[in-house]
Amino acid sequence: MTRPNDKEKVRKFYDLVSSHFHDLWGEHLHHGYWIRGDESKERAQIQLIEHLAQIANLRSGQAILDVGCGTGASSVYLAKHYKVEATGITISPVQVKLAKQAAAKQHANATFHLMDAEAMKFAKTFDVVWSVESISHYHDIAKFFSSGTRLLKPNGTIAVIDWFKKPNLDPAKYKRTILPIEKGMLVNLRTMPQYETWMRSNNLKIIKSEILNEDCAKTWDLGLDIIKKRSLWKLAATNGAMFVDFLKAFRAMRAGFASGNFVYGLVVAQKL
Repeated sequence: MTRPNDKEKVRKFYDLVSSHFHDLWGEHLHHGYWIRGDESKERAQIQLIEHLAQIANLRSGQAILDVGCGTGASSVYLAKHYKVEATGITISPVQVKLAKQAAAKQHANATFHLMDAEAMKFAKTFDVVWSVESISHYHDIAKFFSSGTRLLKPNGTIAVIDWFKKPNLDPAKYKRTILPIEKGMLVNLRTMPQYETWMRSNNLKIIKSEILNEDCAKTWDLGLDIIKKRSLWKLAATNGAMFVDFLKAFRAMRAGFASGNFVYGLVVAQKL
């Protein structure tokens, strides 16, 4: 069977839809983090970046590697607001082009490269390896954490927000609640304890592990409003089955948040 996170499918999907994502989802492609509850989606998305940045203790002058950088919005924001030197990587040529355009427009200290996160090669090391909603696309997550740790400076930090499944789900619940998400979003969901085990096996000390479901679930309330637009389904229909499956998964995402079978989590660890 083809993996739901088949690498070529992931690349093709992001090449296809990235130019539409800004109209669909906004400048930032990730979840929002609501503190008061009445913030705009755009403010909530910034708050997610800031929440992770504060836990990772980002400081001016640091070198940040943004793995799975998408269209570059997080890298550009961190470069502008935290005065870091940001480097982003993605397997999508379209996303690299859009990220470079975003950095140039903002005059941000951010560069972007076409690179596979499971085969990272840099001549330099980084203070922080940063990844938001990307790792669940990877085939060999253990290898990613191994190479990511090697790219860290001593006492450097890995800062991750990703999608997970609840531990010990029985096969029926997995098939009903998680499989539709994996198919539509092109991911293979693991558990937070698995990520923590991979981190510890690479001599990383867990600083913070946090489930963010309650703070971020509103993302999919808004998502369900978005997919009511007929024009969006017409766009999806003209762009292939992957885009249609992606939109169908919005309801599965909202249900997964509500049941707790889908877990949206943060893990930050420091290299010892």
